[in-house]
Amino acid sequence: MKNIAVLVSGGGTNLQALIDAQKNGTIKNGRISCVVSSRPDAYALTRAQQNGIDTRVIRKKDYKVFEEYDRALTELLREVKADVVVLAGFLTILGPQVIKAFENRIINIHPSLIPAFCGEGFYGLHVHEQALLRGVKLTGATAHFVNGICDGGPIILQKAVAVKDGDTPELLQKRVMTEAEWEILPEAVSLFCEDKIQVVGGKTVISQ
Repeated sequence: MKNIAVLVSGGGTNLQALIDAQKNGTIKNGRISCVVSSRPDAYALTRAQQNGIDTRVIRKKDYKVFEEYDRALTELLREVKADVVVLAGFLTILGPQVIKAFENRIINIHPSLIPAFCGEGFYGLHVHEQALLRGVKLTGATAHFVNGICDGGPIILQKAVAVKDGDTPELLQKRVMTEAEWEILPEAVSLFCEDKIQVVGGKTVISQ
């Protein structure tokens, strides 16, 4: 049984999707053992506590330099014996130490079909605003491993969502979450916990 550490900063809707997936058996051979927040007032911490999950808070502003924060987060994840780290609305950039220590063990969910609408500056509602401005007919979500390039790690899973006439950024954001993010993030975590993902040449190979 692998230990899943989830990093959060806000309300924790993606965390809730993971908790629900754990309860209904979608996530196999893994359990959420710790939720780590960058903010002490994040509602995601309440969600975790209501489900008996250990919680921690680590704030970048409590450290003099970024390198100290990077080291402290790495040590915290080792302390809680994380096998896989999941970014679920975590708004602090990860440093090179934690990325190296957990190479191909950090999973992020991005609200577009990478390589579209990704990279620096593309997060939250802005992603959907840009998708609508460009007039795409399909958008979606991507679960991927994290490396040193923003949204540049190996892709694990993707799911497309149709853009509808009359969509607003808010409507599209909600539909991408419910139809794609909340489905493929738990699935990607389960694949990892079942040892079904290999990274070969910067790409993932998924066994059945």
